[in-house]
Amino acid sequence: MKLSTPAVLAPTILVLLLLIPATEAAIKCSDVVKALTPCVNYLKNGNGTPTSACCNGANKLNSLATTSSDRQTVCSCLKTAAQNINPNDAAAKALPGSCGITLPSPVSKTVDCSKIS
Repeated sequence: MKLSTPAVLAPTILVLLLLIPATEAAIKCSDVVKALTPCVNYLKNGNGTPTSACCNGANKLNSLATTSSDRQTVCSCLKTAAQNINPNDAAAKALPGSCGITLPSPVSKTVDCSKIS
C-alpha cells in the first residue's frame, strides 16, 4: 500500500505545531532594560533632566505596551530593574512627565503589577 504525500506530511505537521509555544510574550524584559538603559544615570542620581536617548527609549517602551498583558510584563521588568538600580524616587516619578509621556507602569520597587491594566 502506497501512502500519499498529504497522509505522510499531516502527522509531521501536527507534531511541529505541538512543539511551537502557544503564546509568546510580545515584550521581553531584555527589551524593557534596553529601552531604559539610557535612563539609569538620571534615575540613580535624580538630578537634571533625562537625556533625549532616555526619553526616546521610554517613548518606545510606551508604544510597545499596547495590551494589559504587555503593561504587566513591563511593570514586572521595571520592578525588578528598580530593585537592582535603586532609583531616586523623585526622579523615577518625574521621568514620564519630563519626557512628555505616560509609562505603562511606574519605575518602582513597590508597585503591584497585578493592578496594571
